[in-house]
Amino acid sequence: MLGNHGRGLTRALFTRPALALGRLGVSPNMLTVAGTVLTVTAAVTLLPQGHFVAGPLVLLVVLVADSFDGILARATGTSSVFGAFLDSTMDRLADGAVLGSLAAWAALSMSVGALRTVTVVAALAGMILAATVPYARARAESIGATANVGIAERTDRLIVALGATFIVGLGASQWVLTIALVYVAIASFITVVQRVWTVYQQTYRQTRSEGATA
Repeated sequence: MLGNHGRGLTRALFTRPALALGRLGVSPNMLTVAGTVLTVTAAVTLLPQGHFVAGPLVLLVVLVADSFDGILARATGTSSVFGAFLDSTMDRLADGAVLGSLAAWAALSMSVGALRTVTVVAALAGMILAATVPYARARAESIGATANVGIAERTDRLIVALGATFIVGLGASQWVLTIALVYVAIASFITVVQRVWTVYQQTYRQTRSEGATA
């Protein structure tokens, strides 16, 4: 939901910088790949080591800059099917790196006990479900349905996870991160259910309509 409201703001703020990169010969696909490489590098080098202030701040900058590719593609009329495919695929790698790195930190740094177990499980569950959310939408579109509903889009998940990480880095209890990761996992699961139910309703209506006209 936050992503829907934030797109207009990022477009207003970053269209000129994106166009400036375009004039230098930078393509949207180049920005997509570069943003993913930077995100994965920052996540795996900072988060597992417990750099919970620098890590989220660096990732915030990189993830905001990651929106340049779509802005540049739309502003220059160079949007393409391959570009959309590449962007979605790279996003899955970036999301997996962030949540996987938080799972690694929990497994390596938290004291043995229920809190560590819940944190690791929530991070891994969130990583799997976060990948399932866009898959459900893509699979729906492949059969002619629409599944762009849900309470937890990519921006929502990252803001919650990285925001909690930053707060823990400032001295808050580790429980804050655990609760945030549990929320990400649950919200992602609810979003998957919402998308499955939406597609079911659409395909059911289509089947009934086809049966009525047969």
